[in-house]
Amino acid sequence: MGTAGWLALGGLLALAGRLEGRLVGEGEAAFGECDKFFYAETPPAGLMADSHVKICQRSEGAERFATLYSTRDRIPVYSAFRAAPPAPGAAEQRWLVEPQIDDPKSTLEEGVNEAEAITSVNNLGSKQALNTDYLDSDYQRGQLYPFPLSGDFQMTTFALTNSAPMTQSFQERWYMNLNSLMDQALTPQCGNGEDLYIITGTVPSDHRVKDRVTVPKFVWLAACCAVPGGGWAMGFIKHTRDSDVIEDVMVKDLEKLLPFNPQLFYNNCGETEQDTEKMKKILEMVNKVQDEERAVQSQERSTPLSSTRSKRSVLLPPEASERSSSFLGSLMGFIATPFIKIFQLIYCLVVAILKSIVYFLWFVTKQVINGIESCLYHLGSATISYFGAIGEELVSIPWKVLKVMAKVIRAVLRILCCLLKAVCHVLSIPVQVLVEVATFPVYTMGAIPIVCKDIAMGLGGIVSLLVDTTFGTMGGLLQFVFSACKRFGSKVTFDNSGEL
Repeated sequence: MGTAGWLALGGLLALAGRLEGRLVGEGEAAFGECDKFFYAETPPAGLMADSHVKICQRSEGAERFATLYSTRDRIPVYSAFRAAPPAPGAAEQRWLVEPQIDDPKSTLEEGVNEAEAITSVNNLGSKQALNTDYLDSDYQRGQLYPFPLSGDFQMTTFALTNSAPMTQSFQERWYMNLNSLMDQALTPQCGNGEDLYIITGTVPSDHRVKDRVTVPKFVWLAACCAVPGGGWAMGFIKHTRDSDVIEDVMVKDLEKLLPFNPQLFYNNCGETEQDTEKMKKILEMVNKVQDEERAVQSQERSTPLSSTRSKRSVLLPPEASERSSSFLGSLMGFIATPFIKIFQLIYCLVVAILKSIVYFLWFVTKQVINGIESCLYHLGSATISYFGAIGEELVSIPWKVLKVMAKVIRAVLRILCCLLKAVCHVLSIPVQVLVEVATFPVYTMGAIPIVCKDIAMGLGGIVSLLVDTTFGTMGGLLQFVFSACKRFGSKVTFDNSGEL
């Protein structure tokens, strides 16, 4: 479409809705009314810094998505949005700036054209990128929340706070990846996207455009499906090198690749209840998206430059002229738009049919190759298993022989032990008798002193008894004589006294 045509279409879209980006104050919790674009209304933890500002992107009085913007790198850290039905057609690129980022005292609370902001905003461009930063450079303004995914409010996404420098080829593949992922993998596995939360972000590199706007090292996407009992979380990264395809990673692995190691989703998007079967289906579709991207890359390498430029003009709308055009030019562009649309439709149909044929042939070829690889793999596995089993048996033969010999030797030793025990028992009887006989004299000689001692003690006792008896008898007799004499003397004395 010509410049005049795009300006005419942009004028109609401008009448339909304006971008109202509101800076969220430091005193407000999270992103205010834009918290609904985050899982559990909780923004990512760990990505906030002093040079980052929170923007609640609005249009026609309603919130559309949220952006965390880096005033140091002049690119968004991330943009968060909910899945929306893709809108048909293309949108005019009317890139707008956010006045309050450069001038907090500005009374303009909505995104405005750069030309309009120059006269009313102080220090314009001191903390954010401008359209002039991309002029005469190899980079374009690539949206993190691209307009094809924004439903009926495509103008909302055309904010410089939602854009980062991207080459034209990278931007095309990035948009193609996002469309394919949303249509084929993410939305179908999350109830048509009603509970799907998306965060897209950048990781800055050391390269800057005009020493002002930082070029991303890679861009990333994190998706969280909050369906109760059947949710999941997936991550994707795409390096800015032209030869790289989009890569699928787990959200925890993605967080390790980002600065400050943040937590993108509250409670890791309910990781304890995630549906692994749906994640497997998503990965299968991601493989197809990667194959499509490789096919497009190979097709671009073999396509002449003029054809590539024509294709790019269909995938993305051309840059809108920043200069005003005359009313006649706008009218002519408005009249020519339907014919250009018809030509684009025919071209898209032809390209789609050719791509479908190429994809079908590629799919058939891939299936045949996969079948042959599978057969060869199974044949090789069976052969290896067969020879491995034979080898194991051959190796085990010496070991088994050694085990048998060890058992035989142990049995012989046990028999010898039993025989020795029997011989010992038989020989132990006469030996014991001989020992008793041999020890009898010893025991006899040892008993003689004891017997003599006992005899001596007996004789001593007899002598002592005789002595005691003799002295006792003599003592008794003497006592008897003494007593008799005493009685006789007393009686004589009494008789003499009576006579007197």
